[in-house]
Amino acid sequence: MTPSGKLPRVVILGCGFGGLFAAKSLDGAPVEVTVVDRTNHHLFQPLLYQVATAGLSAPAVAAPIRNILASQSNATVICGDVQRIDMARRAVVLDGDDEIAYDQLIVATGATNSYFGHNEWEQHAPSLKTLDDAYEIRRRVLLAFEHAERETDLAKRAAWLTFVVIGAGATGVELAGAFAEIARHTLRGEFRRFDPRNARIVLVEGSDRVLPTYPASLSEQARLQLESLGVTVWLGRQVTGIDERGVQMGGDTLVAHTVVWAAGVAASPLGASLEVPRDRAGRVIVGEDLSIPGHPEVTVIGDLATLPWHQPPVPGIAPAAKQMGSYAAHKILQQLKGQSVAPFCYKDYGMLATIGRNSAVAVLGKVKLSGYPAWLLWLIAHIWYLIGFRNRIIVMIDWAWAYWTFERSSRIVTGERRRP
Repeated sequence: MTPSGKLPRVVILGCGFGGLFAAKSLDGAPVEVTVVDRTNHHLFQPLLYQVATAGLSAPAVAAPIRNILASQSNATVICGDVQRIDMARRAVVLDGDDEIAYDQLIVATGATNSYFGHNEWEQHAPSLKTLDDAYEIRRRVLLAFEHAERETDLAKRAAWLTFVVIGAGATGVELAGAFAEIARHTLRGEFRRFDPRNARIVLVEGSDRVLPTYPASLSEQARLQLESLGVTVWLGRQVTGIDERGVQMGGDTLVAHTVVWAAGVAASPLGASLEVPRDRAGRVIVGEDLSIPGHPEVTVIGDLATLPWHQPPVPGIAPAAKQMGSYAAHKILQQLKGQSVAPFCYKDYGMLATIGRNSAVAVLGKVKLSGYPAWLLWLIAHIWYLIGFRNRIIVMIDWAWAYWTFERSSRIVTGERRRP
């Protein structure tokens, strides 16, 4: 209890994996939990690229936060945009100058996209972080084929049929592989003036290999699997400009009307309001209990946190955010009992990245897998960790149908049809 006799107020900012697991871990605890998120839904981000590539519909990878926490009587959900954190007054300031007081604060607002100082590129190369981003990418990709059907000039048609993905991390690799499947299989036979299989998918990476956080042998396997799907992989190429014509790399221009950015992320700007040390990417440097210096009541988790003392480094992936969320809740409960907690320790359960049909790579401790075994493991893991039984069933049905028919169930697009 607080000195006033009221239950301690725990405010959680962000309902991604970290925030959601923190909230659920406090179910039934003698605290008042308030979850604040700028959207009304929790997003299963590892499958967001499938919404962008018409493989799944939005409800299959997202669920209303209120519905998820409906049975948790000590949890209140607020849909709002956090403007800043006033640590001196222990208050969170929302849009409209509304305030929420806290006794314990968990900040899990994640990361946003980084264009490395070139924010003007965003209008020409959308990134993939939200459902709105996924809708925009899907609209651009599918309408590019529609524009190509109307175009009679071969050079202009080629520009519509060139798709560029910048960044060969997990998201970039997954997008490139899915674009290739759309062109080679999903749309096959649907157009009369051109063959969709002639579409050009180019994956551009500034380093010397794809999936640079994976072992070199698996990176090479991923590159070979991408090329077998029809993806052109350009390594060691630095992007110097993106505009309506396409992508510039030094003196070379790759003419393309559809460009997707998957090259960089930066921490949520909310971290700056904490006024504590941050790294070059804007991530908050936290202590061994994930709190910030001078404020043990403030815990920062997920992609917004960096743990320089932890070896090996904690990756910015969903399992890490989940573990941090559960740890943050456990720490609060132990503090209420007057007990201390051991330092946070990340348990590495491996990394998975899919490339396309029957193609993936996986690292499980010392075990390295590629091809069909890794792909099967990727399928099972992602279905298992989806939020909600209904979502698991829907995804399994959609994936089974797509596997046997090559069809993608969510190809409806809305929005303005633009031509350069």
